[in-house]
Formats: sequence, structure tokens, C-alpha cells
Amino acid sequence: MASGGGEWCLIESDPGVFTEMIRGFGVQGVQVEELWSLDNEAFSKLKPVHGLIFLYKWRQGEEPQGSIVQDSRLEEIFFSKQVIQNACATQAILSILLNSKHPDMELGPILTELKEFAGSLDPSSRGLALSNSDQIRKVHNSFARQTLFEFDEKLQKKDEDVYHFVGYVPIGERLYELDGLKEGPVDLGQCSQEDWLKAVKPVLDKRIQTFASDEIHFNLMAVVSDRRKVYEKEIAEIDQRKGVAAHRIEVLLSGEELMEDGSGLPVDPAELQSIIELAEEKTLDLRERIAEEERKMERYHLENIRRKHNYLPLIMELLKILAKKGKLVSLCEQAKKKKELDREKRTNESKAVKSQ
Repeated sequence: MASGGGEWCLIESDPGVFTEMIRGFGVQGVQVEELWSLDNEAFSKLKPVHGLIFLYKWRQGEEPQGSIVQDSRLEEIFFSKQVIQNACATQAILSILLNSKHPDMELGPILTELKEFAGSLDPSSRGLALSNSDQIRKVHNSFARQTLFEFDEKLQKKDEDVYHFVGYVPIGERLYELDGLKEGPVDLGQCSQEDWLKAVKPVLDKRIQTFASDEIHFNLMAVVSDRRKVYEKEIAEIDQRKGVAAHRIEVLLSGEELMEDGSGLPVDPAELQSIIELAEEKTLDLRERIAEEERKMERYHLENIRRKHNYLPLIMELLKILAKKGKLVSLCEQAKKKKELDREKRTNESKAVKSQ
């Protein structure tokens, strides 16, 4: 991969990081949620889901599960090759955002301009356009970890694990895997916008099963509509239905003729009152969910501030104080012993799993 377009940092696979990064790109109406299982219930709670981001341990020469698209569909799919190191997380996110047409999502000027400029380019040129976007790179690199020393990536050990992000997204009536390290989008078969999550589940299951039983380093996240707006929309629909029910009660109790309004609501005042009460309970529940989302976003913001803060001066001062008190060497030795014991424990646990 090329190294032009400036350096891109490694970033943490975290829904709070990705949500704030998406908003840094100027996109409105979406957020990122972490998934802990592939159960239908887990997916249904987050609908609408616009795409999935999958992190896994990359292996050389892995065969795609479907066919590489090389036909006219490339004109309709925004696919870009990854031409720079460490950009796969951002590329996976952008591959979903730039291929989604859901009304809940607003791309904003940065990504709209990128899509218009790079839309007619080939995948490699799109990758170059993305990697040379100062605005996108600046947002990505704002999540860089503060380090005391700069390390040369060329010195990376050959046997060191490498992790990679890919995106899964429905486009038209097909499901695609968008992986910037491949030659094109991977066609995973037919699906609909409504049931594409059922189609992607066996794909992810198969991919996970190709790894050893003791390999647990996977991460799955979903790009979903802003949960607060989803709940606010539900409240508005409930309020409208509640208003219709209240009006029907008023008309029925007045003895006037009840006009057909297409609501499908009953004509019994007691049943209508029960509907209103249930609607009020549902509204209270949704308002609590909105409050939970607000608290979660505040927590994400605080965590990201801590991620970006430079703690190195504080750490260096603490090390100096420990050294002056003659405690630094002994603490380092204790840390080394603890790390060695932890390594032995993990090795033994791994052997025990393989022997089962």
C-alpha cells in the first residue's frame, strides 16, 4: 500500500469513537452501536441498520465468499481501494455512509463533495482521493493515541497480528462486502433492504468459524439511525394516534355520528381509553430511552476527551518522583513478573482449550 496523502494513525474500535468520527465528517442522523451477538433480537432492536462494520484478524490470501464485481455495477457502488496504511476503519465507515440512501441520514458537505468528485473515478483513484482529503484525515487522526516515542512501522514483526475492518451493506437488491484490500466489491447474493440482516448473518458466521476455536478477537458494529430521533418519531406517531382516540371518545360521548377516519381504532370508549393509557406508558418509556441515549452520548464525549488528552507529562513526572524515592526499579521488576505470570496463564488456557 502506498504511504502518500500524509500519515494515518491506528484508531480504537469503539462505538463512541466511530460515532464522534462520523459527526466530525459532518454526517447527521446516524450513530454506531456495538453488537455482542448475531441474534435476530439484537438486530431488530437497532433497526433501521444501514450497514455493519466487522473487525477481524487479517490473513494473507483469504478467498472471498462471493464473486468480485467487475461489471457496470461499479458505477452504482461507491467502492474505493485502500491505498494507505491504517485507514481501513475510516474506509469501512465511509463505504457504508456513501452507499446509503436512507432518509434518516444527511451526508453533509464534506462527504457530499467527496462523492461528487470521486464518483466517476476508478476504485484506486477514489482511494487516493480519500487518503488525500485533509478534512477526513484530520478527523481520523484526532483520535490518535499520544505516544512518547515514534515507531517505524517497517520494523513491525512479521508474525505480529494484523487486524482489518470491512463493511457490509445492502445496495439495490444485493448484499455486498466492501473491503478496500480487495479488487472490488464482493457480491454476497440477493437480499432486500428489509431482510438483508438475515442474509449477512451466515456470512459472518462462516467467517468467524474459519478461525481457531480460541480466537476471540472479533468486533461487530452497526451503523444505525440516531436512536433519539427514532424514538422521537415513535412518540410523534403515538401522540397522533392518542389524539385520534381522544377525539373518537369525545364524539361517541356527545352522541354525534362517528365518521370513519381510517385509523382502525375501536368504537367503544372504554377500549379507546385503554389505548390512550397504554400510549402514555409507551411514551414515558420512550422518553426514558431518549434520556439514556443522551447520557450515553455524554459518556462517549467524555471518554473521547480522555482518549485525546496527553497524559505523558503527568506520567513522566510520576516516574521521576518514583525514581527519586528509589521505588521505580522495584516496581518495574514487579510489573515484569506479573506480565510473565499473565503470559504463562494465557498460554496454559490456550493449550487447555485446544486439548478439548
